[in-house]
Amino acid sequence: MIDLQVPDKTHDEARQGEALILDTPVKADARKLYIESYGCAMNFADSEIVASILSETGFETTGDYHQADVIFINTCSIRENAETRVRNRLSQFGVEKRRNPKLIVGVLGCMAERLKSKFLEEERLVDVVVGPDAYRDLPNLIEQVESGHKAVNVLLSREETYADISPVRLNSNGITAFISITRGCNNMCSFCVVPFTRGRERSRDAHSIIEEAKALFEGGYREVTLLGQNVDSYTWTSEDGTETVNFAQLLELTALVSPELRVRFSTSHPKDITDEVLHTIAKYDNICNYIHLPVQSGNTRVLELMNRTYTREWYINRIDAIRNIIPGCAISTDIIAGFCTETEEEHEETLSMMDYVQYDFAYNFTYSERPGTLAARKLEDDIPEEVKKRRLAEILAKQQAHSLMRLQEWVGKTVRVLIEGTSKKSDKDYCGRGDSGAMAIFPAIDGVKPGQYANVFIEKCTSATLIGRIV
Repeated sequence: MIDLQVPDKTHDEARQGEALILDTPVKADARKLYIESYGCAMNFADSEIVASILSETGFETTGDYHQADVIFINTCSIRENAETRVRNRLSQFGVEKRRNPKLIVGVLGCMAERLKSKFLEEERLVDVVVGPDAYRDLPNLIEQVESGHKAVNVLLSREETYADISPVRLNSNGITAFISITRGCNNMCSFCVVPFTRGRERSRDAHSIIEEAKALFEGGYREVTLLGQNVDSYTWTSEDGTETVNFAQLLELTALVSPELRVRFSTSHPKDITDEVLHTIAKYDNICNYIHLPVQSGNTRVLELMNRTYTREWYINRIDAIRNIIPGCAISTDIIAGFCTETEEEHEETLSMMDYVQYDFAYNFTYSERPGTLAARKLEDDIPEEVKKRRLAEILAKQQAHSLMRLQEWVGKTVRVLIEGTSKKSDKDYCGRGDSGAMAIFPAIDGVKPGQYANVFIEKCTSATLIGRIV
């Protein structure tokens, strides 16, 4: 995969296995919590909720698991390599647990429900297993373990949104933050485990979302990403039925917090993204002209097997609407190579879709059968691995060319960039993103600092990064 550096629900490889650390005063008698996260942005956001819940019971975070009283791994079931990583880490934590028998080791998140028996009883790797809707129960579950029992709560909820919990911002740059607006998913894509691991979709109270956005802005944050498995299906209705807020309205309310608060969102579903949402994006300068719209395949028959509930023609209609209503809008996507029974001609239709859209960024993977999914139960994973890899290589090569072309379009132009910090390669350079989500690198100058906007003249680019100077 190319280094696309776009904040959204797709896996950020640079953050996999990241230990989340809360910047609070250290207390000598405080119990130490170590949280390591894998998977998508939703998991990292959930780890912040977990830290907030446990901080109320006296826990402080640590970046060194050797110092921890409790170790949690927040897990992902989307891809097989994420599960492999988690198992390897649990084995390493097992060594530490043999040294310190009082150490509590637990698994959180999407692997919890599916593998609870293996983890607790067969392999005996952990003491506690907790699903995404049961984090409020963590203090009680830890107490159960301390009294000598294994503890598990993987019940999925139709109501839990954690709307009243203010997430602790872990390892934050203090400038950009995620705000979860929905939990779960009602789309039953045949390749996906999310509906089974995160439950049915619930929309969070709109007032709590806006209050969180306001608090973040007042705390110095200048960009928020509204996060959900399918943000376009967000619909919240008040308990008395007098208020209903859809996603377009929520976007507008967030944008109105301040014109200096940049707003992003992820992820959209092609069947649900409306012209109302597109017109709202076009109306407000601080809603970024960037949409992540997963296509998965360019062929209608394969899309039907995937249960994506749209056709090639429908997807093209949505792309055309974006181009017409928001000229210059950046578009990214997800593509699966080698889904069950995919023919060469159908693979070519995916390549032709890429040529039609010319995506700014893409996240591309070979199909990997996940236990418990509809595809695993009903379809045969019949594409040879070497064919999958060859098709993926063709997709990657095409996307790299498109990504470079899109970045080259910015050369010679001035981009308004939110400065996020110093460059990884040099503390003499700043880095930040423009409206499209592309990362820009430019020399730091006096009087300008992270958290501020700067106009950056783009002088050149690589296949993944814009390079310029402040003007």
